Amino acid sequence: MEQLNQLLTELGVSKVRLAKYLGVSRQMLYNYLALPNLNEWPKEKNLKLLSLLDVKSIEEIGTLEITGEYIIEVENRLNEGVKDSSNRELLTDLKGFNKKEQEILSNIITLLKEKLADDKSKNTYHTYCYLYHFLQSMETAPELYYILAYMSKSLGFTEALEFIYDKDQQFIFESILFSAMTLYNNGGASKSKITESHKRFEQDIEHKNEEKLSRTQELNTAKVQALKELGYTEINESNAKEVLEKIAEIQSRKV
Repeated sequence: MEQLNQLLTELGVSKVRLAKYLGVSRQMLYNYLALPNLNEWPKEKNLKLLSLLDVKSIEEIGTLEITGEYIIEVENRLNEGVKDSSNRELLTDLKGFNKKEQEILSNIITLLKEKLADDKSKNTYHTYCYLYHFLQSMETAPELYYILAYMSKSLGFTEALEFIYDKDQQFIFESILFSAMTLYNNGGASKSKITESHKRFEQDIEHKNEEKLSRTQELNTAKVQALKELGYTEINESNAKEVLEKIAEIQSRKV
């Protein structure tokens, strides 16, 4: 179990999130971790943890190579598990939202359920995965808001001169997007003409993914080092500020 605790620390998996992923209280998780062997865990929780780590048995933990890619994979599986738990809570309780907010949430959830239920090719599932990624990332770029406004206007739901974001930037973005859509719809953008442009798009995505992986590896290394220097085994509510400050200090040493 010591290897498991060390692995969770290296992966940056907090006890709070792991408890939510497993569907148990934090105290119950501590009780599990205090057991001498993973085989003494309830079978359902045992299998769920192994699935999170993508191993078949506890013995495989010692052979794992902790790379940035592996950390991201575990993080994604953890997020999905925690999200499922959160979704169940959301769907059963809309208290705290005003009438308009409750109505829009209810409409969105109903529409998603109907589309997913009716779809047989599973294209809708993938489309809503993209939509989820879009919503997750909206705070990172104002253009994502402008895209939504443009589509609402072009589909006739919103007046063309309604601007609720940065008016000048939204105006410029909508004008450029309209030109691009006009070119696309009129057949002026054949695949042969824009192949090079798409190659640059692919290269840009690859570069961003490499940067993300590099940042993840660097941050995880700094986090592990910070915990060791401070004598902690994990980041929690009581030491988060201290650990984050230590991480910043460690990163500044390389400047």
